[in-house]
Amino acid sequence: MRRALATSLAAVVLVISAGAAHAEPARPVAWVPCPDNPDGECGTLNVPLDWKKPWGPRIDLAIARHRATDPARRLGVLVVDPGGPGGSAAEFALSGLFSPEVRARFDIVGIDQRGTGGSLAIRCADLMPGGPSTHPRDEAGFTALLRHNQNVLAQCRERSGPIFDHADGASVAQDMDAARRALGERKISYFGLSYGTTFGQVYAEKFGRNLRAMVLDSVVDHSVDLGRFVGDRGAASDDALREFEKWCAGTTSCVLHGQDVRAAWEAALVRADGEPGGRQRLLDDMYFALRGPEWEYAADLITGRTGLRAQAFEPNYESVRLASVCQDFSLRIRNFREYERLRAEELRRSPIMRGSFLGHDEATACIGVPGPPANPPHRLDLSDAPKILVINARYDPTTPHAWAVDIQRQAPRNAALLTYEGWGHIAYPRSACTRGGVDDYLIDLEVPAVSCPAVPR
Repeated sequence: MRRALATSLAAVVLVISAGAAHAEPARPVAWVPCPDNPDGECGTLNVPLDWKKPWGPRIDLAIARHRATDPARRLGVLVVDPGGPGGSAAEFALSGLFSPEVRARFDIVGIDQRGTGGSLAIRCADLMPGGPSTHPRDEAGFTALLRHNQNVLAQCRERSGPIFDHADGASVAQDMDAARRALGERKISYFGLSYGTTFGQVYAEKFGRNLRAMVLDSVVDHSVDLGRFVGDRGAASDDALREFEKWCAGTTSCVLHGQDVRAAWEAALVRADGEPGGRQRLLDDMYFALRGPEWEYAADLITGRTGLRAQAFEPNYESVRLASVCQDFSLRIRNFREYERLRAEELRRSPIMRGSFLGHDEATACIGVPGPPANPPHRLDLSDAPKILVINARYDPTTPHAWAVDIQRQAPRNAALLTYEGWGHIAYPRSACTRGGVDDYLIDLEVPAVSCPAVPR
């Protein structure tokens, strides 16, 4: 007997199974027109809450697709995920990112990751304001942060229900394969951006034989430990700021042209110290400016010609990362002494940007999460997968180019690396070369050249 807790796309159904002795076959998706996009079809994908107990409670995940516009030349299904975590893959599947040729040849399908969008969204961001600094200076500051995090975790878990403990990347990969079966496909292709590359790596390890092709754009290396998770991002942030310095030196329209940009940056940090929390807000804003990149805005930040602006990721990123990132990586800082060592190494690798906004923030958000991660990082084994295309900008402060290199190094026979020799986060839409290389790979399975030149700004 099953009890439906909700029936609409936005409210995902939690169903209590009668306790079948084995996992049920994937149920076909009942497609209906999407209410806010006439070109799309929407539905729900019914899966077990806990893939280790497939006979137990079940949930419905929001799913959407854009059918191939040239059915006679259709190549199959392209499952996509925008990353975050927290972005809606169902909405992303109906977006205009992909080229007309990709849209012609593939049914583009997006499944809202567990805990996001229409898949039992975890929403706990209101529990987080007012907490202590995520840069504790002493044992008391670390203890205060630990207790605050533990309180947030307890309340968020209670509010969210059982989905909170079943939103890791391994569960998402199982959901993706359930979608493949529900769609009646022998193989699927996959395109993951940013954190969506984590799900892609797990899928390639678990279900590599079910892959036709896979693109990992701006890759989050699922093999890195805590030190590299933070330190590599810090080093990449400094590299990105050095690129901004070069741009100012060679661009007369930069308001800092002809000046010592590094000295101006240090002076801006000192000025920001005059406001409570001002230095950290300036560092955070500079990170986002480099991530764009928005170099004119970065110059205005340094000169004070513009005010600091509130920055944000996906709507429920801060909430779902507790259930996702903290379970996909070993971000367990146990005490202040361990934090001090981590912070010292972060600053050694990133003396200009004072570390990584994102890496540091995610690592400290996971302080107090109990037990080992459900989907721990490890050396990748992609031996069952076809050739995977990894693409990354060389100067990306969010997902360092070093991580893309590391993926290719771990799986030299199963991974090819395409480097965009430019700046910013997400490489595919940067140039005709990056778009063409990815499109040719997806459509014809042709591995592109190893490098795309930067597009002058």
